Amino acid sequence: MYLIGAGPGNPELMTLAAVRALGEASVVLLDELVDERCLEFTRGRVIHVGKRGGCLSTPQRFIERLMIRLARAGETVARLKGGDPLIFGRGGEELAALQAAGIVVQVIPGITAGLGVAASLGLPLTLRGVAYGVTFICGHSAQPVNWSALAGAGTTLVIYMGFGRLRELVGEMLGSGFAGRTPACVVQDGTTEHERAVFAPLACLAESVRSAGLAAPALIVVGETVNHAAANLQGVENNYVQRNH
Repeated sequence: MYLIGAGPGNPELMTLAAVRALGEASVVLLDELVDERCLEFTRGRVIHVGKRGGCLSTPQRFIERLMIRLARAGETVARLKGGDPLIFGRGGEELAALQAAGIVVQVIPGITAGLGVAASLGLPLTLRGVAYGVTFICGHSAQPVNWSALAGAGTTLVIYMGFGRLRELVGEMLGSGFAGRTPACVVQDGTTEHERAVFAPLACLAESVRSAGLAAPALIVVGETVNHAAANLQGVENNYVQRNH
């Protein structure tokens, strides 16, 4: 059993290890957000087990039972997931279920969306004298986020799966000590040919994104390093970037 990270969108960002494992697989269980061009590296049959926020999704327990059943039947199974399988991808749950069932598992990491999208924009998530750390956050977690602590931490924030709650999240941040002028951006379809980004101060971010017509899947980045993004600095030279002040 392979748990494989396909990277943030662009199939060229898959690792050589991922390509090798896909070539060995007799069955591929494909996530919703994986670019299907990644499948050119496999000859195995493909089973779609998509999960996307706000849509009908394959139940997680069903996916885990399916993986175990296929592996016990002698198949070489590749579970191909967007980004990195162990960052907001339920890969940890799947790994635990497989190990409990006695299935041999190899985890193949992928470039998580936060890293890939930032690199695509030339956005340094850490920068000497500006931000000494980065924090990854799930935007729809049932656990409350301690925004007050993050406001004083001085790290760059990368928010996954928060697009549908963007206005609410911005309100929580502004109410917890974040300055309205804090640089921020939202990136749709990052690293792909459809990539679009909106840069705006935090207080204006939700309205700027609404005006631009961005849609999910999208990533949110908040912090002073956003001002140092190459795409932001170049502004109108990038036809997918909109700057709002």
